[in-house]
Amino acid sequence: MNEIAKIPAESNDGESDLLPHNIDAEQQLLGAILTNNDIYDRVAAIINESHFYDPVHARIYEVASARIARNQVASPVSLKAFLADEPGLADLGGPAYLVRLAGAAISSYAAKDYAQLIYDLAIRRKLIQLGRDISDRAAKVDVSSEPREQIVEAEQELYKLGEAGQSNQGFQSFLRAVTDAVNVANAAYQREGGLAGVSTGLIDLDKKLGGLHRSDLLILAGRPSMGKTSLATNIAFNVAKAYKKGLRPDGTEGTIDGGVVGFYSLEMSAEQLAARILSEASEVPSEQIRRGDMNEGEFRRFVEAAKSLESCPIYIDDTPALPISQLAARARRLKREHGLDVLVVDYLQLIKGTGRDANRVNEISEISQGLKAIAKELDIPVIALSQLSRQVESREDKRPQLSDLRESGSIEQDADVVMFVFREEYYKEREKPGEHELEKMATWQTEMERLHGRAEVIIGKQRHGPIGTVDLSFEGRFTRFGNLVQPWQQGGGEY
Repeated sequence: MNEIAKIPAESNDGESDLLPHNIDAEQQLLGAILTNNDIYDRVAAIINESHFYDPVHARIYEVASARIARNQVASPVSLKAFLADEPGLADLGGPAYLVRLAGAAISSYAAKDYAQLIYDLAIRRKLIQLGRDISDRAAKVDVSSEPREQIVEAEQELYKLGEAGQSNQGFQSFLRAVTDAVNVANAAYQREGGLAGVSTGLIDLDKKLGGLHRSDLLILAGRPSMGKTSLATNIAFNVAKAYKKGLRPDGTEGTIDGGVVGFYSLEMSAEQLAARILSEASEVPSEQIRRGDMNEGEFRRFVEAAKSLESCPIYIDDTPALPISQLAARARRLKREHGLDVLVVDYLQLIKGTGRDANRVNEISEISQGLKAIAKELDIPVIALSQLSRQVESREDKRPQLSDLRESGSIEQDADVVMFVFREEYYKEREKPGEHELEKMATWQTEMERLHGRAEVIIGKQRHGPIGTVDLSFEGRFTRFGNLVQPWQQGGGEY
């Protein structure tokens, strides 16, 4: 057999020979593909033409993959016409090089290992290049490029490189899918309360949703002052408070109850959000906490609540106007460093898109798709708060509907669950009649007594379960939602 041509690992800058590469592996893998096109299907999920060190090899792989994708034969003979004028190939002996590649082919069972080796070396080269770029940018003192911006850019590039390493899972057998479904059902059966997902801490809501399911995007929408942030904060606190780590049924270590919560607070500061959580935990009104207007008993409760919450795994990011790409990158980093079981975003309309589309509807669509992608990629439930359009206010019945979701129908489309927070008390309060209208005032007071301290969570869409309404209690002073004691449960002990 003719010895295959060796490609020199040199370039004009004299540094390329230092970059990790394996020309023999590239040659033998290409030879295997040209000999047996079926091998391409085994390696296509691992590598593409950009992973080859030598540009001639990259071109050969590109042409071969294009032909195989069209169900055409990729062999030294069929590729000859497409590569005849390739200057790099001419230096290696022209089309005869393709024949020598096929002659040096590895056996098919080793193809995947060779592809993985080529991929790993390509990632190492990219890491080296990225390191050099970071170094060059840092060395260049430029007014328009601040160090903090450079750090963010470097982080983004590293995350992109990290994500590129996850080859597409592609098709999986029905047996595997069924096994996964049985494992989820078994976990729900074994768990107290029979929940498949993470408990929200609100019994009736859990019954309707089955808990917060992994890879789901849940939209929590409502008009201002309905309590969207309060409900999201309550759920986040309940999940973090119940957090327990231990051995899962599959033998791995991880979360067995509750969870680590990431909270993007794009509207309120971290301190304001923490004050809300402390208000709920200590039962001291949030406005008193803000003013420091507490008696000794309230202050003691406040301090005790703060101590008990020190170890609560809630991580708050209050950076305003975060782009969706950075939001995703920070969530990945949080999961890697501390774990992440539930992500809350307050609220969707305050996230920035990539800026590629000036149309606001398209931008919101991009953001909702990005949030769903985060849920699937990190395998966690994502709760995103959303505003509702003003058309709710013009209707006699103020209960929100799916059509009220603001700025884009894609929010409804991308979400697995859409919930609306509605407090009729808020609207009824604004209908207070004049003091002289005694009859109307009596009716109004009766209505207010019926509605006081009550809230509804209307489930307008749920992919995996029923829609309907869940009644909750609401204590405005502590910004706290809770389980509503039903009439048949009065005097029957704890609920």
